[in-house]
Amino acid sequence: MKMRLLPRVLTAVCLAAGLSFSTRAAEFWAAPAGGERAAGTSIDPLSLTGAQRRARELRRLAPYPLTEPVRIFLRGGDYALDAAWCIRAEDSGTVQSPTVFEAAPGETPVLHGGLGISAWSKLDAPVNGLPAAALGEVWVADAPLVGGRIREFRQLWINGQKSVRARTPNAHEMDRLLTWDKINESTTIPARSGLNGELNGLEMVIYQQWEIALLRVSEFMAQGESVRVRFHQPESRIQFEHPWPAPIMTETYRAPFYLQNALCLLDAPGEWFHDVTARRIYYWPRPDENLAHATAVVPLQETLLDIAGTLDRPVHHVEFKGLHFAHTAWLRPALFGHVPHQAGFYMTEAYKMLPPGTPEKKGLENQAWVGRPPGAVRVCAGQNLRFERCRFEHLASAGLDAEHGLRNLTVEGCVFHDIAGNGLQLGKFQDIGAETHLPYNPADDREVSARLRIANNLITDCANEDWGCVGIAAGYIRESCIEHNDLSDLPYSGISLGWGWTYLTTAQRDNLIHANRITRYGQMLYDFGGIYHLSASPGTKITENAVGEVILNRYAEKPHWGHLYLDEGSSYITVRDNWTASAQRLYNTKGFGVTWENNGPDVADSIRRAAGLEPTYRDIIEQIPHASSK
Repeated sequence: MKMRLLPRVLTAVCLAAGLSFSTRAAEFWAAPAGGERAAGTSIDPLSLTGAQRRARELRRLAPYPLTEPVRIFLRGGDYALDAAWCIRAEDSGTVQSPTVFEAAPGETPVLHGGLGISAWSKLDAPVNGLPAAALGEVWVADAPLVGGRIREFRQLWINGQKSVRARTPNAHEMDRLLTWDKINESTTIPARSGLNGELNGLEMVIYQQWEIALLRVSEFMAQGESVRVRFHQPESRIQFEHPWPAPIMTETYRAPFYLQNALCLLDAPGEWFHDVTARRIYYWPRPDENLAHATAVVPLQETLLDIAGTLDRPVHHVEFKGLHFAHTAWLRPALFGHVPHQAGFYMTEAYKMLPPGTPEKKGLENQAWVGRPPGAVRVCAGQNLRFERCRFEHLASAGLDAEHGLRNLTVEGCVFHDIAGNGLQLGKFQDIGAETHLPYNPADDREVSARLRIANNLITDCANEDWGCVGIAAGYIRESCIEHNDLSDLPYSGISLGWGWTYLTTAQRDNLIHANRITRYGQMLYDFGGIYHLSASPGTKITENAVGEVILNRYAEKPHWGHLYLDEGSSYITVRDNWTASAQRLYNTKGFGVTWENNGPDVADSIRRAAGLEPTYRDIIEQIPHASSK
């Protein structure tokens, strides 16, 4: 008797919760101001979490398997997140009935981690340290308290345009170090007039080959025409102990640098400074900006969407369509500095070995342990997931971070724009606690991310703060395809595949980089490639890409780059039929079993024209005015 009544009981419970099993399809509507007890319709929408839980309950209590998608439509507007929106195994769908979070037709839902700043007023009285030229130009607003506490932030957007943290020299100019003292962990720089007042929070950004170093200044001591500078720990120890990358200091070349984040440096339109102690934000508007009517946003949240299952219970069959992710923060550089190893992966410990050599690599001279920058969207332990026509913009670190335990992830038709770090991070680069040159071969094969498809995405203006980051950074992935993407305006490499600097077998193999268009890259650093490959990767193919214009930075020590760059250990791969703007290519410690055929400027023009976005997705190029199409 109880068994016969069970479906009726479940149905009654679901009806009480606003659910219905009268059809095999279901949809729930959410809106920024939606209610928790709303009907979940387009005219009476739920909150985002309310709609998500209603869908969970539908699946949990369903008396029979659903056979059509469960859709959660997000109405347009700003979804201000005070914590990451979490997708867990309980949100999973099936092949016949995926869970789909999508923009309502014709509307633009924006999930953001920022906070608006209003009540600006023009500064009309002198402030200690502010340059005299700024008085009458600078506006000021109170910085927000979050949870009753001061919250530091490192970005400010005015009307959707990132502003510049007060710096010297201005714009893209840099000064040069005078000395570099590894023993005493100090450097000297030319003295500059105007460096006065409170210098707490002052930072130095150093140009060092294929990365930057961001160092918090602890001591700033004038010595006649020079200034001796020391830095806070732990970054000082890491910066002076690790050998690669390092600031080059020779008789003919001295490493460039600039200083940032002090009120006395606020001397040009578009610059800003956050006085954490006084809780004030100072900003010098650009000529076309009126702060009385401007939209000003500072970021608070590091991650907006966290999709995380487990290897035993992954999130599966979930899709995201037409969603925008915007305004994230990254505070680690303000707390620990930022000394990256490569592609923005920061070192937590690093030093030179004397004598060199490890059991795995006899000639290795340096060891390093790295951490992973956060993404606005984090994905791990998931299967059959899809992002389509989403937008990742105004972000303080990476865009989409697809970490470990992933199978059949698709990212297609998305826009990645105005991102401080990597546009996309794919796969493991190394386990925390494992030295970064060790081959990655996990005992549990499920950890390896495989069968990823990154296709038809527009990736532009990424790595605009951490110049050593790239458009697409892929580590230990396999059986994955990166194809028909359009990448432009990048300070370093376009697509980077591989990790480990090793000829040994790893989890990396059988990948395809095909028909991507890459142009206007290498704008800040050197030792880069339009397509860069690292370590052994059996079965990997790099084919029919169009790798175009390089914009070299005048601060680079030497023109060390290639449209196609096979770095240390690159082995057992095929590089074929790639059009490049010149014959410039680069091998670094040439590997084994590399097939190199028909690459260069003489490749058929039909290959160049076919690279980049396919016709179905070419409309997304119009979303970013400066991103050119063919």
